[in-house]
Amino acid sequence: QVQLVESGGGLVQAGGSLRLSCAASGSIFSINAMGWYRQAPGKQRELVAAIASGGTTTYANSVKGRFTISRANAKNTVYLQMNSLKPEDTAVYYCNADVHGTGTTGWADHWGQGTQVTVSS
Repeated sequence: QVQLVESGGGLVQAGGSLRLSCAASGSIFSINAMGWYRQAPGKQRELVAAIASGGTTTYANSVKGRFTISRANAKNTVYLQMNSLKPEDTAVYYCNADVHGTGTTGWADHWGQGTQVTVSS
């Protein structure tokens, strides 16, 4: 079993910053890509940023230059530094990881429970 636990969400004023963390634990043999998605009310879940095991990153156009994704492989943890936050960044942010569990034969997608980020104007 694999669990992803997010932390760091909250309420912040426009222009402020937040840092999200997501730690993976459990029966983990290896983790490939890790990423952050978000879902605002009435909208579909969308990719915010992703990072491969080797460090290659991908960002949504709407967050480029403001958000930075990073990871600590030894800790099975991924981070999302969010700067210059805007009200339109308000959403539930979900952590995602592509995990090869111990005792399994393949990779599986895992999700965290989500953390609320609210940006006030």
